[in-house]
Amino acid sequence: MSSTVPRFASPAACFVAVILAVSWHTRTNAAVPRNPRPTEAHVDPPVTKSTGSWNQQAAAAYLDQRAAWWMQWPKAERDHETFCISCHTAVPYALSRPALRKSLAEQTPSVNERRLLENVTKRVRLWKEVAPFYSDADRGIYKTVESRGTESVLNALVLTSNDAHNQLGDDARMALDNMWAEQQTTGSRKGAWLWLRFANEPWEADDSDFYGATLAAIAVGTAPGNYRERSEIQNNLKLLRDYLNRECAAQTTINRVALLWASAKMPGLLEPQLQKAILQEVLSKQQADGGWSLSSLSGNWKRHDGTPQDVQSDGYATGLITLALQNAGISPDNDQVKRGLAWLAANQDKTGGFWLAYSLNKNAENHLSPDTARFMNDAATAYAVLALTEANRH
Repeated sequence: MSSTVPRFASPAACFVAVILAVSWHTRTNAAVPRNPRPTEAHVDPPVTKSTGSWNQQAAAAYLDQRAAWWMQWPKAERDHETFCISCHTAVPYALSRPALRKSLAEQTPSVNERRLLENVTKRVRLWKEVAPFYSDADRGIYKTVESRGTESVLNALVLTSNDAHNQLGDDARMALDNMWAEQQTTGSRKGAWLWLRFANEPWEADDSDFYGATLAAIAVGTAPGNYRERSEIQNNLKLLRDYLNRECAAQTTINRVALLWASAKMPGLLEPQLQKAILQEVLSKQQADGGWSLSSLSGNWKRHDGTPQDVQSDGYATGLITLALQNAGISPDNDQVKRGLAWLAANQDKTGGFWLAYSLNKNAENHLSPDTARFMNDAATAYAVLALTEANRH
């Protein structure tokens, strides 16, 4: 069911030192109450009022609408009246939607934020009872263990992000415990997590174990209360650090972008020369218009439908990269970061509130439906929001 992921990056790419000033700071998200209310069937349409050079209300409306659709989509349904937590829609929504709350003068989390948190919390509490997202019986060999590994990381990331401004809650602590229990301790993936493989880049392919490990590092680095200093997880953290440093050279650029983001959340995660090399590599990939293109960061990955990859700048790559660069200590006044942020501000869809991105696996015409064709836009909008709100903080 999976295919081998081609890799362009040479080992030397992760060992080229450049002189860049790197300082650490951590973006945190607002806390959300533990007792979410049921979702609303409809959300308000985008409004025309904009804040600054991009429309934050329209972005929030798009994210809310897409989260509501995902949570009600029959193909996302799982047992115990829960739904799958997707890398393209649900997780980016959980990370980004709180960032808009202050600018929109919202006093409480959105209805769909609460429902998503309720869903994750329920699955964490029922971890030994709830069925995996996918099983060997319905999707093929290894899907049960891959589902457990993937979900354990995503649950921890969502709940630690929710607790970031407060104390680490019992549910987030339980999610982290579940995550560490799924960490691999032997073999070639020692230190990582078994990750879902459906031959879909950038989140469900043969190299996505590495991406998942970066998300685990972000979850740990985001957890409040000096969680990463706990003695009982030091061996786990060593395994994770060793894996990420060991496998860095074999990764595509977009995976190293995720690693750069993780290294900003968890100081000491990367050897300094590796972080500097990633910074140099990422900055060198910027396009003439100020944005970045996901297809140029993903090796020579081919679409399943045989259509050519889109090569223009897109919201997902540009949003994630400008977020990672800022988190890694590069000022939003840096010329290249400023150009990336300007690209984001200029390229929000003025009617729909979203940022456009392109699937690496098939073009829009070959998607299951118009709604599934928006998956990359969901992630693009979330990371664009995170990057732009991070810049606004400065």
